[in-house]
Amino acid sequence: MALWILRALSAAGLGVIGWQLGLYLSELSSDKEEFLPWGLALTLAGVIIGGILVPFLILKPWHKATEIIKSLPGSALIAATAGLLVGLIVASLISIPLYSLSGWPGWVVPVIVNVVLGVSGLWLGIQREHDMRAIFPGLDASATSQSSNGTSHGNGWTGTANGIKSQKSSRNGNILVDTSAIIDGRIADLSLTGFLEGSLVVPRFVLDELRHIADSSDPLRRNRGRRGLEVLGKLRKDESVPLQVLDVGVENGNEVDAVLVQLAREMKSAILTTDYNLNRVAELQGVQVLNVNELANALKSIVLPGEELRVNIVQEGKEAGQGVAYLDDGTMVVVEGGRRYLNAFHDVTVTRVLQTTAGRIIFAQPKGE
Repeated sequence: MALWILRALSAAGLGVIGWQLGLYLSELSSDKEEFLPWGLALTLAGVIIGGILVPFLILKPWHKATEIIKSLPGSALIAATAGLLVGLIVASLISIPLYSLSGWPGWVVPVIVNVVLGVSGLWLGIQREHDMRAIFPGLDASATSQSSNGTSHGNGWTGTANGIKSQKSSRNGNILVDTSAIIDGRIADLSLTGFLEGSLVVPRFVLDELRHIADSSDPLRRNRGRRGLEVLGKLRKDESVPLQVLDVGVENGNEVDAVLVQLAREMKSAILTTDYNLNRVAELQGVQVLNVNELANALKSIVLPGEELRVNIVQEGKEAGQGVAYLDDGTMVVVEGGRRYLNAFHDVTVTRVLQTTAGRIIFAQPKGE
């Protein structure tokens, strides 16, 4: 219906314009009778163009622009609008003395200034979208929740999925990085694999804690802090995973872990860490945790009792007669009676596998015994 209304209005409007143009051409001619062919031809052309071409030229770009706007997150729209407004305000202030120019520069130059600064402000606003996302984290989360609030139809029942929303669906794509994960160093290699989705966000209080560790008088702590700073430098150069620094501090008396968990709840973000205690505290408060140690344990090779392995027994075990070996992924293999094969490769048979909070331990005995 709306399409036909647009066609009728376009045809009527261009038809009137064609009629007026025919009158104008007939006034230029000395023969007034020439108005009839000119008027009818131009009016008919206006009706055809208005009814066929104009709706196509308007609706096609309109639908395309609507699809682009719908695909953009709310933070991008707000940032772009704010940048455009700032650019136009600055352009208006600069253009005030330019209007006094004589001739055509008095209006051409201000128009150029407004267009250039408006587009520049729009571009700068889009570039700083992550700042707007950090200020208003609910913008991206609302879009996610709306997509999950669909209607479910099954065998004879109808219901909504408002209450069936997983923890992952509430994330806004940002991942808060803890000091322990930075010092650990494996996130730099993990980011190169492409498994991390979203942006890594490092709060300023995490950088402050890392700097204090790097300035410590203890050589071990100082080396750990410097390694963390080197990891951040490596992540900054890696363009596959965006790295952002969030200007958030810690007030006196507040613990860094507590502030990090609270910030993750407000931003609806996950926390990347290797700290076991932070992992448990965050999970109790409904914050998703990406633990690098748990990922490493999940990727370790799976062995079953009865399988045979060839290992290099490198040290003695805690119990008498035990030998200890390590697989390529770092998994400890405790060999009963393996002390006599110390510093040598030997075939062993897996007897049992023990999963602990520190990792997986494999118990085995020499083959044939």
